[in-house]
Amino acid sequence: MAQEHQIVLGTFGPVGAEATTQPDAADGTKSPALTGVRRPLYRLRRSDVLAVGFTFAPEFDETVSVQPDGFISLKGLNQMYAQGLTLPELREQVARAYAGTLHNPEVTIVLKDFDKPYFVAAGEVRRPGKYELRADMTVTEAVAMAGGFSPQAKYSQVVLFRRVSDEWTEARLVNVKSMLKARNLHEDLHLQPGDLIYVPQSMISKIERLVPTSNLSLYANPAQF
Repeated sequence: MAQEHQIVLGTFGPVGAEATTQPDAADGTKSPALTGVRRPLYRLRRSDVLAVGFTFAPEFDETVSVQPDGFISLKGLNQMYAQGLTLPELREQVARAYAGTLHNPEVTIVLKDFDKPYFVAAGEVRRPGKYELRADMTVTEAVAMAGGFSPQAKYSQVVLFRRVSDEWTEARLVNVKSMLKARNLHEDLHLQPGDLIYVPQSMISKIERLVPTSNLSLYANPAQF
């Protein structure tokens, strides 16, 4: 008999072998990361390359990279924090910053280069690894891309980890076994870039809704792939 496996202390909804996930809530509360919009706007990351243009002041045009600390450097301005912003948010911020220098600056920002979106499949899948996230994809589709479950997989308790900040990651249990048995995939969660899918070998007894991001190295380190 498989031994019970504990990831972290705390509770996160029902964890029995046949428990079903709730699509919008855990312990009666809304999930901050896993219940957002299906197709959110891209948010800037370190090493992204941006072409910043000024329609009526081309002498200010330049191409910049998001630095490791999250800042960008623009002509005549102090460093500006860009990591985590969408392109419209950054464009508005740049226009405000130049308002004292240019009259009604009209700014365009184009994303020239970026890290390709990916997800990581770890644990009891046949081909653990880092995979490019090329289109809208669900947990079950991602597992299939990773070769499917291994014979030892506890696929009634697949865990989806999603970062909500540099310090914290949200965890969500997905009962793939129940969904496949019922032939009902309406609770099949859609992935976002950077998600980690972990398939355990034994039953998960306890899991917190929010876990320290540093703890993810216990399950998989994307850099190793």
